[in-house]
Amino acid sequence: MQFDDDDNGKLPKKPDQPQARPGRLSLLIFIGLIAVTSMYLLFDGRAPSNPLPYSQFLVHLDEGTVQSVKIIDQLNIQGTLKGRGGEVQEFQTQIPYYDYALLDLLREKQVRVEGSLSSASPFRIILELLPWVLGFFLFFMMFRQFQGNNKAFTFGRSKAKRYQDSAKKTTFADVAGQVEAKYELTEVVDYLKNPQKFLKIGARIPKGVLLVGLPGTGKTLLAKAVAGEADVPFFHMSGSDFVEMFVGVGASRVRDLFEQGRKSAPCIIFIDELDAVGRTRGAGYGGGHDEREQTLNQMLVEMDGFDTKDGVILLAATNRPDVLDPALLRPGRFDRQVVVAMPDVKEREDILKIHMAKVPIDPDIDAQRIARATPGMSGADLANLVNEAALFAVRKGRDLVNMDDMEEARDKILMGIARTSMAITEEEKMATAYHEAGHALLHYYLDNADPLHKVTIIPRGRALGMAFSLPDRDVYSRGRGWLRDRIVISYGGFAAESLIFNETTTGTANDIKQATTMAHKMACEWGMDEELGPVAYGQEDEPIFLGKEIARHKDYSEDTARKIDNAVHRILEDGRKAAFEILKQHRDQLEQMAQELIKKETLEDDEIRTMFGFPKRVSLEF
Repeated sequence: MQFDDDDNGKLPKKPDQPQARPGRLSLLIFIGLIAVTSMYLLFDGRAPSNPLPYSQFLVHLDEGTVQSVKIIDQLNIQGTLKGRGGEVQEFQTQIPYYDYALLDLLREKQVRVEGSLSSASPFRIILELLPWVLGFFLFFMMFRQFQGNNKAFTFGRSKAKRYQDSAKKTTFADVAGQVEAKYELTEVVDYLKNPQKFLKIGARIPKGVLLVGLPGTGKTLLAKAVAGEADVPFFHMSGSDFVEMFVGVGASRVRDLFEQGRKSAPCIIFIDELDAVGRTRGAGYGGGHDEREQTLNQMLVEMDGFDTKDGVILLAATNRPDVLDPALLRPGRFDRQVVVAMPDVKEREDILKIHMAKVPIDPDIDAQRIARATPGMSGADLANLVNEAALFAVRKGRDLVNMDDMEEARDKILMGIARTSMAITEEEKMATAYHEAGHALLHYYLDNADPLHKVTIIPRGRALGMAFSLPDRDVYSRGRGWLRDRIVISYGGFAAESLIFNETTTGTANDIKQATTMAHKMACEWGMDEELGPVAYGQEDEPIFLGKEIARHKDYSEDTARKIDNAVHRILEDGRKAAFEILKQHRDQLEQMAQELIKKETLEDDEIRTMFGFPKRVSLEF
C-alpha cells in the first residue's frame, strides 16, 4: 500500500531521470550579477586621463596659458594648455561648484569655448541595464522554485494523500475480528459500488462514519480495508494537517480537500485523529479568534452541504469522542458511530495468527495459550508482541521464534524490561522476596481473586519485583467481592513486611495508592458501601481544554465528606487486616515461598501449586 502526494496530479519522476537543480542555476546567476555590477562600478569610476585640479585650471586661465576648452554636461572641462616651451598639452578637470564668473573670465582671456552633451556608448548602456535584467530573472527563478516546491505559495492547498491502486490491497479479510464494525462499514462499501440499490428504495446512506475506539484497536486499518473493498479513490489526511501557523490555512485546506473529493466522486475521505481539529468550540478563554474553530466551522459547512448523489463518504477516527463538538455528531454529518472495541480472546488468537504468519515460528507455539495470557491487549499490542518475540529470537541466534520468546516478549510489554544488571543488596533482595511472596500467596486463599500467573523479584521497569495474575476469561465488569479481594492482595506486601520485619519499606507506596483509589471509587462511584448507599458523590474532572470544570466539583456537605473518609478508611482497614490474618496463619508457606524466590528469582503458578500441594489449575474452554 502506498500513499502518494496527489496535490498537482503529476506522476513522480523516475529515479534514473536527471532532475533540474534550480538552486545551482540561481547561484550561478547571482555570481554573474555580482561580476557585472563590479565591472559597472569599475567602468563608471575610472580615473580621467591628464587630470587637473580646478584651482590649478583657474591659475592657468589667469596666466593666459589656456588655449581652448570644451564644457561637457556643464560639469566636466576638456581643453588644451600651452606649455612653457610652446608645446600643447591636453587636460581634464571637473567643476566642483557652479561658477557664474567662468564664462566671463573665458571671454576676457579670449579662450575658444565649446560645449556638448556626453554620449553613452552601447557597452555602457548594456552594463547599466544588465544588473536589472539579471536581478529580475533571478527573482523569477526563485519564485518558480518556491512555487514548484509547494511550500511558500501553496500552504492553503490540502495535504491529503491518495490511496494508490496496487496489487496488494487491504481488505476486510486482513482485519481479524471486529465483526460488528465490518458489518456497519460493509453498507458503505455496497453503496459506493451500487448506489442505485439504495436509491431505488429511498434509503439514505450515512454521509459520515465516525470510527471510535481505544488506541491500537484498528480504526485506521479498517479505513484502509474500506478503501480496498470499495475500489474507489481514497483520500487520507490527519486532523493535525489542517491547522498551521497562518490564519485561514485550515479552512482553506478543508475547502480544497472536499473539492478534490467532489472531483473524484464516488470516493472516500478519511480524516485520522479527528479530535485534533474537531474539539468543542468555545473552549478557549478570553474570547480569542481561534484558528481551530474556523477550521471546524468550514468542515461543518462542507459536510452539511453534501448531496448524497455526490458519492462522497467521509470517514473519521478518534480516541476521544467525548471532546468532539456536538454539531459534528448530529444527523446529516457523522450519522453513524462505529465502535471499534478491544479484541476478545478469540479475536486475539486470530490477530496473533495473522502477525505470526509473517515471521518463522516454531511448531510448538500455541496461539490460543498466548491469547488467553494477553487480556486487555489491542491489535497493535499483539503486533508488537510478535515483533518483540522475533527480536528476542534474533538476539539468541535462532532462526525460529519459539514459545519462550513469546513469553519473554509478553512479560516485557506487560511488566517492563528485566533489569538484570541492577545491583541489589541481600537485605533488599530478601525484603523484596517477602513482599512479593505476600502478594502471591494471597491469590490462593481468596475466592474471588484472579489466578496467579507468576511472581518474580527480578527488577522490571521501576518495580523491584512483581506478582502477576491473569483472569481465566475476558471480564468486562467486576463485582464487590473481586474488588475487596484485590484490595486485600494490594496489602499483601505491606502485611508480609510488617509480619516478618516489624516495619515496612517505601516499596508499598504504589500498592497503597492502588488500594486507596479502588476503595474511593467503591464508596463514591460504585455504591458499594453499606453506610453511604448507592449514591454518586462528586463529579468527574473535566479537561481544561473543554472550557468546563477544571477541578473536582464537591456537591456534598462536610458531614457527608466525613462519612466518605470513614467509608474509605473502613474498606482499606478491612483489607489490611484480612491480608495480615491470612499471612499470619500461613507464615510457614510465606517463608518457604520467599526462600524459593531468593534462589530462583521467578516462580510460575504450576511450581507454587506443586510446592504447597494445591490442586492444578483447570483450563477453561472458550
